[in-house]
Amino acid sequence: MSDADPDDATTDRAAGALLGLACGDALGRPVEFETPASIQAEHGRVTEMLGHGTHGQPAGTVTDDTEMALCIARSLVARDGFDPDDVAERFVAWLDAGPFDVGLMTRDAIDELRDGTPPGEAGQAVWERRSEGSNAGNGSLMRCAPHALAYHLDGRLVEVSRESSAITHADPRCAWGCAALNIVLSGLVAGDDPALAANGVVLSINEGDAVREVVAGIKRAVEGDGGPDPEDLSASGYVLDTLETGLYHGLTAPDAETAIVRAVNMGDDADTVGAVTGAVAGARFGASALPERWLEAIDEADELRSLAGELLALEPARP
Repeated sequence: MSDADPDDATTDRAAGALLGLACGDALGRPVEFETPASIQAEHGRVTEMLGHGTHGQPAGTVTDDTEMALCIARSLVARDGFDPDDVAERFVAWLDAGPFDVGLMTRDAIDELRDGTPPGEAGQAVWERRSEGSNAGNGSLMRCAPHALAYHLDGRLVEVSRESSAITHADPRCAWGCAALNIVLSGLVAGDDPALAANGVVLSINEGDAVREVVAGIKRAVEGDGGPDPEDLSASGYVLDTLETGLYHGLTAPDAETAIVRAVNMGDDADTVGAVTGAVAGARFGASALPERWLEAIDEADELRSLAGELLALEPARP
């Protein structure tokens, strides 16, 4: 192994980011759209992979969160970096295969791509047609983690994260939300402590006040100086709610399992909040800290682990 090669701990944290995403996604899928009270009444506390429930799938089944992250990860490896045209083609093929779960903005943008709209314009076209309150969902945030691995040592991480988001979600809150999450993930994979990883966002983004405010709140919580009250966190599909809640649970929980369980049992958009939390907690604690019983239930686990290593070893080509 050369001096530039990642060490075992870094590789474990990189795999944790993708596997944690899948764990949170699959654990949350059966209770998506439920309330904490209905989850408590039916399941007590969700700590195991459940079958049936929302979308009626077998235990361990992932949703569009993981499937679209896989599209991006496969593209990054195949194209030696971010190629929006290739990502767009993979998104179209994925949707044409008939996934059981797909967000409204995502579907509309992929329809634009299928009709020939360039990747840099598809998400913008959809965004401009939608009114405030339905135009800043978490559908790009849920899938963006592979970029944090491929560009973990590359100054283009912010640019790539924003451009990738805009393929389907062009709202600045979505684009900067992806950049913010990926900066945190990149720092955690590198071995930074949670406070330092969160502070990297404040130092790295030059616009997007809403995102800076959210992550500054997370930084305060990690440092023990106030921060959000857990009772005030939201598991809605609004991108900044998902970002704040995922970062809070992922950066403050004592271990990866606790982080993901806390997020999923909030209900509402449980799979995506679980996926974002899982990516953060997995990058923080490593794949080796994720429950083996969860990983054994996820069919995509081996590929995600392999892709994480390949992404970490990439030296993305310049355009």
